[in-house]
Amino acid sequence: MSQTFFTFFFLRLSVLSVFLLTVGCSGPRPILYPNDYLKQVGPDQAELDIEECKQLAEAHVPEHDAATVAGNTAVGAGSGGAIGAVSGAIRGGAGIGAAIGAATGAIVGFIHGLFQTSQPAPAYKSFVNRCLSERGYDSVGWD
Repeated sequence: MSQTFFTFFFLRLSVLSVFLLTVGCSGPRPILYPNDYLKQVGPDQAELDIEECKQLAEAHVPEHDAATVAGNTAVGAGSGGAIGAVSGAIRGGAGIGAAIGAATGAIVGFIHGLFQTSQPAPAYKSFVNRCLSERGYDSVGWD
């Protein structure tokens, strides 16, 4: 296999990873019931209040578990390396197969860990919901 193949492979993998991270990190948001207060202040003010409540929650409630992301990355790298080594051995290049498999597995594990932790903790959601409630909004769920 040539150097061009590996460069092209890793470039595509990197672009896909950045895309998935961007989409995955947008995160869920509270859904507001259209009560009288929401109608009075309008959607622009509601968005500002949601962002302010989310910032308050981030300051007081941990949202992501870095250990989960790191663990998934390590498991992905190990699994990918093993699978890549076996695949490479069959084709005659166990070392290159293991390297490609480990890199791919680490990226997949990392992304999986981020998606897993991209869901806010129940305490985070409760904090944001209470903050919004104290401002006059009625949160009916998260999307």
